[in-house]
Amino acid sequence: MTIEQTVEIPASRRVSFDLPASVPVGRVRIKLNIAKPRVLTPLTEAEMEAGAECPICKAHNYTPNAETIEAIEEGDAIVRGEIPSKEYHSAEEFLRDLRRGI
Repeated sequence: MTIEQTVEIPASRRVSFDLPASVPVGRVRIKLNIAKPRVLTPLTEAEMEAGAECPICKAHNYTPNAETIEAIEEGDAIVRGEIPSKEYHSAEEFLRDLRRGI
């Protein structure tokens, strides 16, 4: 059984763990692997324009679905000025459109 958890190590170097109920009681051997977590940084605008693969998506084996790709393309078109953006003058107006799925 492998249990993985990222923790902050305090100055006291004392760490405790709450184990799931599925862990059997009794004598066990615990192996501790100390490794600094990998820091993933988003792409720069130039890297995105060049079509580089997102390192965060790659690390999590994420592939956006068609709806997400469509939303990204719409956002890009708004930024380029090809289609107008929607402006809201109140939170209520925004929430109304959100509930209607607009």
